[in-house]
Amino acid sequence: MINLNRDLEVATATHPGMVRSHNEDSIAADAEIGLAVLADGMGGYNAGEVASGIAVAMISTEMKKVLADKAPEDLGGREAETLIAGHATRANAAIYQAAQSQPQYSGMGTTLVVALWHDNQVSVGHIGDSRLYRLRGDALEQITRDHSLLQEQIDSGMITREQARYSQNKNLVTRAVGIDPEVETEVHTYAVQPGDVYLLCSDGLSDMVTDEDIQLTVSSLQANLPLAAQQLVQQANDNGGRDNISVILVRVVKDFPARAGWLDRLKAWFGS
Repeated sequence: MINLNRDLEVATATHPGMVRSHNEDSIAADAEIGLAVLADGMGGYNAGEVASGIAVAMISTEMKKVLADKAPEDLGGREAETLIAGHATRANAAIYQAAQSQPQYSGMGTTLVVALWHDNQVSVGHIGDSRLYRLRGDALEQITRDHSLLQEQIDSGMITREQARYSQNKNLVTRAVGIDPEVETEVHTYAVQPGDVYLLCSDGLSDMVTDEDIQLTVSSLQANLPLAAQQLVQQANDNGGRDNISVILVRVVKDFPARAGWLDRLKAWFGS
């Protein structure tokens, strides 16, 4: 799927992988309002896809309503961060309540990563180990920091990043949406540049494809985002596809600075 406006180009791909019988990932992306949402569900039979579906549907639908009368470039960083955190909190409450009231959904939860582009910036909120990367020039950087046991072991010096590739603790998250009555969304805002390519992905990609191979694929295929997205999924499947795989690619086409307010526009018009 490809979505294009004057400022952003978006492409998405998702696949159940080579082992799982169904896809518990959920994604949504809208270039017009500069929004991308990805969730990787967990839980009993089908409960994971229920949790991720609730999170993505609630956040994308409600944020579209809020942003309907506001151009993405008119948002401030603090306002965007508040929007992301507030809607993640609401999704957490909805999933937690559903899990408590319906036995078949007991214990369900989901990771979450949300990105909102505005005023030559991107505000990113995440919970769990779904990630956001940025390709700037030829350099790929992981922007989010996993909320996981593995990341804590790396941070404490218990293991190296190289050792982490072969760890058995890859899927143990320390924070997730819907597991507890409340959860903290980590939210930050970053400056963007024309030509940047952003990748939101579930761990079905990052666990199966090295950052080096992700960088090579996105860098070489950034002129064709749909192909890049499909190629990333194919690489994960070629390497075993042990989990569901979802990717959202967003390329910044050009500058989109905040527009002057009405007073500023009037002053400019009248030369004062």
